[in-house]
Amino acid sequence: MHSVNIEPQEIFQALSDGTRIRIARLLAQTGSEACLCELVDCLLEPQSNVSRHLKVLRQAGLLTAMKDGRWVYHRLVRDVAHLERLYELLKALPDSDNLFAKDLANFQNRMSLREDGRCRIGIQTMALKVEAG
Repeated sequence: MHSVNIEPQEIFQALSDGTRIRIARLLAQTGSEACLCELVDCLLEPQSNVSRHLKVLRQAGLLTAMKDGRWVYHRLVRDVAHLERLYELLKALPDSDNLFAKDLANFQNRMSLREDGRCRIGIQTMALKVEAG
């Protein structure tokens, strides 16, 4: 495994947006990986927005991406002590408006649609599917 030197301010800048916190928190809580369309359906955010947020998280060194066919799966960078502590903090954040609880329920429902552990169906939320193409 190669080491990447990421400055602390880049990590916190990446997490200065609510949607990016939601993405990181979902992946931290579940320990899963997810493709763009799964995250679009979970967060109920447009594909272009989620894509942009994933890019910021990757550039900050918080996410890795792995291509599998036409899908790219995103997961948190693991086994880095300070990042593991950050993920624990994200999981412990309050959820006063129940937004994270809704995201998590959507995520669990969406992940149940996988075939052989992989997304094979694209965006399922009709309003967001129309916008994406």
